Amino acid sequence: MATDLKGIARSVDAAAVMKLLPARPRVLALGEPTHGEETLLDLRNALFRQLVEREGYRTIALETDCMAGLIVDAYVTSGTGTLDEVMEHGFSHGWGASAANRELVRWMRAFNGDRPGPEQVRFSGIDGPLEITGAASPRQSLTALHAYLAAHVDTTLLPCTADTLDRLFDADEPWTDAAVMTDPSRSVGRSDEARRLRLLADDLVALLDAQTPHLITATSRDDRDRARLYGRTATGLLRYHSWMADTSPARMTHLLATRDGMMAGNLLALAARGPVLVHAHNSHLQRDKSSMRMGDHPLLEWWSAGALVSAHLGEEYAFLATALGTIRHHGVDTPPPDTLEGLLFTLPDAACLIASSRLTDTLGDPPPAPRVSPYYGYAPLDPAQLPRTEGVVYVRDVARG
Repeated sequence: MATDLKGIARSVDAAAVMKLLPARPRVLALGEPTHGEETLLDLRNALFRQLVEREGYRTIALETDCMAGLIVDAYVTSGTGTLDEVMEHGFSHGWGASAANRELVRWMRAFNGDRPGPEQVRFSGIDGPLEITGAASPRQSLTALHAYLAAHVDTTLLPCTADTLDRLFDADEPWTDAAVMTDPSRSVGRSDEARRLRLLADDLVALLDAQTPHLITATSRDDRDRARLYGRTATGLLRYHSWMADTSPARMTHLLATRDGMMAGNLLALAARGPVLVHAHNSHLQRDKSSMRMGDHPLLEWWSAGALVSAHLGEEYAFLATALGTIRHHGVDTPPPDTLEGLLFTLPDAACLIASSRLTDTLGDPPPAPRVSPYYGYAPLDPAQLPRTEGVVYVRDVARG
């Protein structure tokens, strides 16, 4: 088996990736099975840099707050702010502290240099303004959409004033209360004010669409795309907060699906502009349903962002899943030999790329046993999902960052 696998393993580089695919996909997704490991992020940086330089990709999208990501994009395209400020304010989930993320942003700014706009590489977050403990207030995105429309369309067409929005939102603290995640009764997501805000958000997005012919001549494409991002974010956050107030057994499923739906909407919008490289957890990018167990609750299942984008783009969506051997600093030691990761562990390379079709043929039927992770933050790759991936990036050992 080791000899067979060695014969189909390739180096992880742009040329090897493109040989797996019939044509350059509009969205090329690289997943990771765990977050926060610099080894995986360094590999991502090297691969994405090659794909930008050699294959013409001009958008890099990460699993981070789409609103905060605007700060990063402004820096890499025009030098707005300082690198320290961008890393502090442009990433969610604490990922601005990552040395690899910092290096990616630094490289993007250096790459853009004096390049004209169409040749620059852009940055985007695809996640909503969400954290494990809750969600942001929709105030920022909804008021930004209102301000854009107020500046460019007949104000008599607006469904409300900025003061009305401010009054309906009142204080932001109830919206961002972390206790809501475990106590739906504390949520303001289904209050009278929140219901009114959802209607107003819907009207503002509809007005944005209705005024498209005028806005094309009155504003730049970047401004229009940003306004659409505001609209997607505001409506997504209001929907998310509404489900946070729910008390039915489907509450968590709806929350998880809403988040991935927001990711998918952002990815599809980016893909409409040109080819996109995206990096996120495998579970957000896979074509299969995602699943999660929470305590004694039944298994939660929902369609991932990758599944949704793939349904829209078909063969123009490609997914490379990452599998790994060890994360010893988290208690993930040598994988059992009868698992997919255990079989890949026989390879001598620190990292390699294997076409999923060839890997499936080599492994035979039935597929290897799924690996069981001793660490909650790491999700092994399900061998049954291999036929719905284009390739597997295998990293043998993940060192402590």
